Amino acid sequence: MHIFLPDEAATIALAQKRAARARAGDVLLLSGPLGAGKTSFARAFIRALTGEPDLTVPSPTFTLVQQYETDTLTIWHYDLWRLQDHHALEELGWDEALEGIVIVEWPDRLGPLTPQHALRLSFSHDGTGRSAELNEDLP
Repeated sequence: MHIFLPDEAATIALAQKRAARARAGDVLLLSGPLGAGKTSFARAFIRALTGEPDLTVPSPTFTLVQQYETDTLTIWHYDLWRLQDHHALEELGWDEALEGIVIVEWPDRLGPLTPQHALRLSFSHDGTGRSAELNEDLP
């Protein structure tokens, strides 16, 4: 599925729509160049799931992972840009994370740990906006 995102509001709306369908065990793999919308999508997705529209959701570029609790599960937001490969993920709670909802920026670093059932979202710059390619259809 290809979606044109003309502005930040469209990225937020896409994240909210996907968050409404999220369930424990979901893994979202966000790829694309810098500034293409990965962190904006993740931030809106997390805010929608927690029900806290003003929640501070920093990029985990330097911490590598951030956790957010809801009443029923934990959301794990990984940014693997600084990792060389998947070997450090055990120390970052990867196995435990898969019991909640996982968002991964720069998923190419996952290597053999990439879940086959993951939702893949590929963001790109598209003229004055952005585009997203998803491996599923949203209603």
